[in-house]
Amino acid sequence: MLHAFASAFKTPDLRKKIFFTLFILVIFRLGSTIPVPNVDVAKIDRCVAQSQTSSAAGLYSMINLFSGGALLQLAIFALGIMPYITSSIILQLLTVVIPKLEALKKEGASGQNKITQYTRYLTLVLGVLQATAFVTLATSGQLFRTCSDPIVVNDTSIFPIIVMVLTMTAGTTIVMWMGELITDRGVGNGMSILIFTQIAARFPDSLWQIKTSREGQGQAHAWFIFLLVIAVGLLVMAAVVFIEQGQRRIPVQYAKRMVGRRMFGGTSTYIPLKVNQSGVIPVIFASSILYLPVLYATFRPDGKAAQWISANFTRGDHPVYNIVYFLLIVFFCYFYVAITFDPVEMSDNMKKYGGFIPGIRAGKPTEDYLAYVLSRLTAPGSLYLGLISLIPTLAFVFLNANQNFPFGGTSILIVVGVGLDTIKQVESKLQQRSYEGFLTT
Repeated sequence: MLHAFASAFKTPDLRKKIFFTLFILVIFRLGSTIPVPNVDVAKIDRCVAQSQTSSAAGLYSMINLFSGGALLQLAIFALGIMPYITSSIILQLLTVVIPKLEALKKEGASGQNKITQYTRYLTLVLGVLQATAFVTLATSGQLFRTCSDPIVVNDTSIFPIIVMVLTMTAGTTIVMWMGELITDRGVGNGMSILIFTQIAARFPDSLWQIKTSREGQGQAHAWFIFLLVIAVGLLVMAAVVFIEQGQRRIPVQYAKRMVGRRMFGGTSTYIPLKVNQSGVIPVIFASSILYLPVLYATFRPDGKAAQWISANFTRGDHPVYNIVYFLLIVFFCYFYVAITFDPVEMSDNMKKYGGFIPGIRAGKPTEDYLAYVLSRLTAPGSLYLGLISLIPTLAFVFLNANQNFPFGGTSILIVVGVGLDTIKQVESKLQQRSYEGFLTT
């Protein structure tokens, strides 16, 4: 990995892409710290500090997970990338249900561009709704209910409120645009890298809080727990990397065929099917779904449903939360694999170009075989993702860690998964450049 980065910085075009990505991330983090107009920063800081020690600490920790701390600060980029992720989930689910969207998906690049356009429109709508909800909570004093002075705005009249809503909505649109810029002109998938940045931004503070929370039991004990958490995190990261690299290679043989006066084919290759074919997408989707009831509990804190959510969905060690989270991850694993890998299309393409799997007839038998292998791989892959997500529960039991435990399943899977995908893209670009240099010499 270090060799790939060193080689990337020696390559002019790739170095430019990396610096462009870093520049966008700096702007993103800067916008996550600048508050919107009409916000009393001193009150915000005081209420955030009080919320971390209150009974609602788990609720605020869940809210902060995907915003890097920007949401409770009412920053310009407070909503982050979550409206875009939510709209992407909605559009992908509707693609299976609505025939028109399914037809657009089958049209290729043009249809995908149309679906992306619909996703942007829906992101804007969700951004307006979420910004209005959070600004209303801030002005009514419901955002920080446990704070001694919960109203964190300077003026509660209509015009400053509208300015706050428009600023946060514009921030969401800018974040979506920056993610697309990274994808087009930078390195890696822009949306995933922005999520990676928001989660990684909380790591140093969360690690240090584990150490400071143990100082009452002695400095030696605090440093021991601190180093133990880091060691466990590194071991889990190594295990995640090992499993993420695992794949099943299905051999494919291409028959020889004449095209004009030339002979083509006769080569052997393979179809690489990863154990975790869906990557970190199921974890992001499941976390986004569980994020919705937490938002509801924040907006309607006095209802019975909100009280039940606060008791069961804001504590990482609660059985209901872990069971629902595990089942959602397994469901989204199968769902995402089903919409991204089509055995029928793969079988037709192989048959069209004279390819076949040794021992398997072309056509329907190949389709059935690919579907069978994919389902057998998705089962352990989904269980692996679900079990990794239970790491916070083990941390609460054995380390008595607080809600800010940094090596939670969601955090570590997203950080490691996005890091691996980015490194693979860098290596593929380096390899492509090596081939180009070889061919031009």
